[in-house]
Amino acid sequence: MAKGSHQLWSTMHTSHLIESQIDILNRELAGVRWPTYGAFALAAVVWGVALVLPFGWGAVQWAMLVFALTLHSSLSHEILHGGFFRSTRANGWLGAFQPGLFVPYLRFRALHLAHHQDADLTDPYDDPESAYLDPRVWERLPVLARMVLGFNNTLLGRVTVGPVIGMADFLRGDLRRIAKGQTDVMLHWLAHLPGVVITLWLVSMSSVPLWLYLSACYGAMSVLRIRTFLEHRAHERSAGRSVVIEDRGILAFLFLNNNFHAVHHAHPQVAWYHLPALYRSGRDKFLLGNQDYVYRSYAQIIVQYFLRAKDPVAHPLWQPKDD
Repeated sequence: MAKGSHQLWSTMHTSHLIESQIDILNRELAGVRWPTYGAFALAAVVWGVALVLPFGWGAVQWAMLVFALTLHSSLSHEILHGGFFRSTRANGWLGAFQPGLFVPYLRFRALHLAHHQDADLTDPYDDPESAYLDPRVWERLPVLARMVLGFNNTLLGRVTVGPVIGMADFLRGDLRRIAKGQTDVMLHWLAHLPGVVITLWLVSMSSVPLWLYLSACYGAMSVLRIRTFLEHRAHERSAGRSVVIEDRGILAFLFLNNNFHAVHHAHPQVAWYHLPALYRSGRDKFLLGNQDYVYRSYAQIIVQYFLRAKDPVAHPLWQPKDD
């Protein structure tokens, strides 16, 4: 078989495999997602057990809480994509209780769904999850701010100061929106408060000191920063901006396979436990689409970028849209 014919057959075969897989998965959407419910139960049990352990188990409780809160955050991502119920309202009620405290579910849902406009991925303004800055803003920053943001672009920086930087930017943006009269933002925060009160009440009834619980919330955010560290890159083509990390270890589970991020962006309604198989069924096609933006594992990423920045802070390709 000629080389060109072989490549054409391979592409058609891969496309057929993906279409068949998607057809199976679409039929499953009407069913019950037992693995998701199981993961939710695991997070709830680990979180609950951490709270009922007696005094003197602080280190174990902290580790258990970080595990449970990280997994719950990933489950919240699954919830907003319709991963629990067909009803958006039912998913909203389930997601409203956020034991991680810092991020209201309704804000997360609104911003993350906006992030799924793939044409805007990494845009400093139009992508609410972009880690890049407008180059003009970067040029005006004081030297100390540049140093901090540069450190934040290493993996060590992202897991240590990253949560503070991210939350400060998040809160500043939402306060600005509220000041401009965006009542939906205010309502999202108000809907978050009952869950915060319930969580703090349960913690106060446990052997876990409040400072330890808050540090576990921060620890969970730090772990999640490993996932988001290089999920997206600046690239001319939107399909080339989302990564694949071929990891199947504990971090992949905690992130509910969102390390197959290019697959998730291509098929956001596919359940997390099907993403690896979907990727395997069309690996060549996915990597062709994302221009080989792929890593073998999180271990590779940690070694490669622990003290080295992967990207500049200023978006290297961004241009004002009115130019």
